[in-house]
Amino acid sequence: MKHTLLIATFLSVVGGGCSPKKHLSTEDAVELSSYAGKWYEIARLPNSFEKNLTCVTANYTLKENGGIKVTNKGFNTEKREWEEANGHAKVPDPENPGELRVSFFRPFYGDYYIIELDPNYQHVLVGSPSRKYLWVLARNKAIKEEVYVHYLKTAKQLGFDTHNIHRTSQDCQN
Repeated sequence: MKHTLLIATFLSVVGGGCSPKKHLSTEDAVELSSYAGKWYEIARLPNSFEKNLTCVTANYTLKENGGIKVTNKGFNTEKREWEEANGHAKVPDPENPGELRVSFFRPFYGDYYIIELDPNYQHVLVGSPSRKYLWVLARNKAIKEEVYVHYLKTAKQLGFDTHNIHRTSQDCQN
């Protein structure tokens, strides 16, 4: 396990978790059992904790206590090695199942809002109310271009700066 990614993730979550909250609508119904599993990062807004990472995946595993184990993995093209960060997620308010909090270093949590989710749980738009963080994730290494364009249009309408969106390569062997 690489501590650099973990520390960078912690610093980012702490910084993102302390900024004032702006309203951001989320999905009204999210079945965590359907959401669990492996997701491929299709695109993201640039952030410090994913610098030089490609082939990024996120794996969510339900825990018996109702929490969610989070395992993020990516290949660092500069260091030429895989990096992994393990964390924990929770849904603080069952009335808002699309609003999750994620921590890679407790007790500090950052926002993970499920903005738009495919009814079949095949792709998702995730972001933070601060509008600093945004991801397009999918169950497969690629999604249809019209889905990608739709998510970017939605994000832009919600106030995200999509001009700097980074498309994530998924061409590694993992």
